Amino acid sequence: MTTYSKQQASGLRANCLSFPETLAQSVGNIAPAATPSINLAFVFASAGNGAWLAFLIATVGLVLVSYNINHFSRRLSLPGTLYGAIAKNLGPTTGIVSGWALISAYLFTAMAVMSGFAIYANVLLGEFGVQASPVLLYVVYTLIVWFYAFTDIQLSAVLMLLLNVVAISLILLLLVIVLVGHGFAIDTPQVLLEDVSPEGLRLGLVLAIFSYVGFESSTTLGDEVKRPFQTIPRAVLWSVILSGLFYIFASYVEVLGFRGYETPLDKTDVPLSVLANLAGVELLGLAIAVGVMFSFLCCGLASITAGSRILYSLGRQQILPSFLGAAHPQNQTPHAAIFLSVLFLFLVPVSLSLLGISALDIYGYLGTLATYGFLLVYVLISIAVPLELRSQNRLRQRDLAIAAPAVLFMMTPVVASFFPIPPFPYNLLPYGFLVYLAIGALLSSNLHRRSPQTIQDMERDFEVR
Repeated sequence: MTTYSKQQASGLRANCLSFPETLAQSVGNIAPAATPSINLAFVFASAGNGAWLAFLIATVGLVLVSYNINHFSRRLSLPGTLYGAIAKNLGPTTGIVSGWALISAYLFTAMAVMSGFAIYANVLLGEFGVQASPVLLYVVYTLIVWFYAFTDIQLSAVLMLLLNVVAISLILLLLVIVLVGHGFAIDTPQVLLEDVSPEGLRLGLVLAIFSYVGFESSTTLGDEVKRPFQTIPRAVLWSVILSGLFYIFASYVEVLGFRGYETPLDKTDVPLSVLANLAGVELLGLAIAVGVMFSFLCCGLASITAGSRILYSLGRQQILPSFLGAAHPQNQTPHAAIFLSVLFLFLVPVSLSLLGISALDIYGYLGTLATYGFLLVYVLISIAVPLELRSQNRLRQRDLAIAAPAVLFMMTPVVASFFPIPPFPYNLLPYGFLVYLAIGALLSSNLHRRSPQTIQDMERDFEVR
């Protein structure tokens, strides 16, 4: 087995995260509780009775992507594993641009879920006849995320693990109660895909894919994971499989639970609360709202953890300002990169909020921008695998059978972002992301000209032993 040289990420806390804690990073970034509480309604709006099938197809496609990611995570353990593997096989400029894309992906994810946190916080406060300003809730959210990200990677991982287990357990309990209430009856319209069109299923699939992004974030933990070449690949794969099974079950039961209800699933802001009320377990619905709110908090923490590690790695390689490559001497966390990440986490949503944009629209806009960054990296990493294997004369048909469908699968939402033309302002977001990538390419070009040694050092980090 080929192994890449390992960049010394000195300063970070080494070998401290177990498999459950590493899995919590990937699952936390996915935020599984967010899908049945918000995202599923959007999938249902397009796929209807085929929502469960959209999630099934998405799970299969992303398992293929995870195999391509794990081709490298079994051999390379760095905060910049993905952009480093892309740089080695597709060139340093492509690698730097992909690292640039990952930064936007993680930071925009954190911003989007902060808006989700504000939405559910106000749902809970509404039970007491109180509403809070989104800006105030953004302040609270930012301070909590900064504290745990800055203080201790293991502490934040344990927090994400516990909160996600509680949130998902509460949702599963509600889903079982709903299923029992319907006598475990088979929902024929869903099984037979009644009124499901190919175009609706395709659009639903695009939205379903958005529910998984961030599953690879454990690859950014590098030296901080125990036995990283075994632990990280398992976390990447199992985060997709477990989340996918949860989504398929949740989508089937939620669609069943809303059957015959006066308000359709896609017209309901808080579907899980509605299901709890219909099932006569209102207090469970309230508990789930708390769990979902904390799931958004975990996602923001996981995103800042991952994004700061990318900034840290690029800072250490002097591709970005070197101060970002500093680690706190006591906490052993990339404190400068965390501070910069948290600063953007706060400023962007607050600015949008002050412009009069609602928290739900902020969630949609920034979540879409985040997804573009993930999709680009997923496509590039799936192209890099067969290129590397071919250069080593190890390429097999099985490898192509995994890589090619993964690339085609990820191109589906990419194409759908342009055609048919989405409504305003979603029609402008892909072009905004392309401008952002152009800035990354310009950064790489200037670095080539100004400091070719930096590029050579980065390439050396990923040389084969």
